[in-house]
Amino acid sequence: MLAKVLSAALIGLDAQLIEVEVDIAAQGLPSFTIVGLPDKAVEEAKERVRSAIRNSGADFPPKRITVNLAPADIPKEGPSYDLPIALGILIASGQLTQHSENGLFTGELSLDGRIRTVSGVLSYALLAKEKRIASIYVPSANTPEAAVVKSLLVYPLETLKDLFLHLSGQKPLSPAAYLSLTDLNEESIFEYDYKDVYGQEQAKRALEIAAAGGHNVLLKGPPGAGKTLLARTLPSILPTLTFDEMLEVTKIYSISGQLQGKIMTIRPFRAPHHTTSLVGIIGGSSNPRPGEITLAHRGILFLDEFPEFPRSILESLRQPIEDGIVSIARANGKVTFPAKCMLIAAQNPCPCGFFGDPKHHCNCSPSQILRYRKKVSGPILDRIDIHLDVPAVKVEKLTLSEKSAGENSTTVRKRVQNARDRQQKRYKNTPFGTNAELTSKAIKQFCALSPASQQLLLQAVEKLSLSARTYHRMIKLARTIADLADDQDILPQHIAESLQYRPKIADTL
Repeated sequence: MLAKVLSAALIGLDAQLIEVEVDIAAQGLPSFTIVGLPDKAVEEAKERVRSAIRNSGADFPPKRITVNLAPADIPKEGPSYDLPIALGILIASGQLTQHSENGLFTGELSLDGRIRTVSGVLSYALLAKEKRIASIYVPSANTPEAAVVKSLLVYPLETLKDLFLHLSGQKPLSPAAYLSLTDLNEESIFEYDYKDVYGQEQAKRALEIAAAGGHNVLLKGPPGAGKTLLARTLPSILPTLTFDEMLEVTKIYSISGQLQGKIMTIRPFRAPHHTTSLVGIIGGSSNPRPGEITLAHRGILFLDEFPEFPRSILESLRQPIEDGIVSIARANGKVTFPAKCMLIAAQNPCPCGFFGDPKHHCNCSPSQILRYRKKVSGPILDRIDIHLDVPAVKVEKLTLSEKSAGENSTTVRKRVQNARDRQQKRYKNTPFGTNAELTSKAIKQFCALSPASQQLLLQAVEKLSLSARTYHRMIKLARTIADLADDQDILPQHIAESLQYRPKIADTL
């Protein structure tokens, strides 16, 4: 007898429908064969499925069993095919007669019949809705992922026996309730707050601008100045994720196996060590998986000790920073991952860290300083909107009371949220979400300059010998400063402040 069960395979961030065909031959020696480009985890499903069926109280047929995962030219990875294979065997052997023809099944089986979590359930649910599949059966721990998809029946499963009793009509399961944006929004608790940063008023102002417009930042200063602390407080002032952004980020973490059963409601903060490989940062492998820059999508990618990262990794960041996507080509196809994140980099001014410090002597030779600075190329620096010097904090600032330390993150986040709301309203029905994402053509449409602002900017470009890319980035930065000030037009003072965040002439030598 032949049985067909629907499942799905992950290709990049999206899922593709897979038909699990199970045939139990009336003749031939007992065997269990899986075909259709299965990897080692799928091959091992034979033992898990056999034990799970027996330990769930059903019979495993001692016959010739052939499982085909179609289409056969798509590689099949992971244990998510255990459940549809087991269900196909129960149907093909006649033990289960009723079956939801319009359902998609996924889950890993334990030997005792329990159903374990799998990766990519949100992508499977979105595929089911796209293909007009009425229901999806998932492990109970993965239920929140699928429940955010509207107009889809999501059935949580604890064991294989639960599915058997449901499909046979003996003990029907209840579908999970739909999770709306209101259900998902929760009060975020951050480890660091803006009031924990003493002094550094200019740096906090610059990070507020960066958060409001999604701009990239380079923090440069001596050891102990607070560069890392500033970067780690930045998530506390970022605006809340929209529902579409939640789905994007959740899909990425679901596929990467890092979701832990919850919907992503706060913006990610990724801080990879400088020894991380190129594949770890950008993504890749034979069946490409997201790297750190994609895991930071809609959030922050923090690269501490920026010049210590290998040159190959820094140069590979050029295209993702500019375009907001990562394209990975392999012999069997091309995969594109989103990478719209804020790059926050931190570095010392020299190898010892005290070049230009009035209180500490620098022991580095001019050639050492030059080699250190040349580790980060000009094209990478050109793609960073805000270059910020972070001086050492004065002792009197450290002794201030908590009330005198300045605004807390909640106050700053309200201003940032207002600025983002203005941008979302301005860029409605466009592919842009923040000022930092604007193209040169969109800048002409949305960032018109007054004659005085235009004149000031042209003078700066001429005197500082700025590139065309820097010219456009300064306009986008000025647009964000205007949004924070609730100004409709870009005024000369907004251009002037954006000029303060360009690197000093000595830094470019």
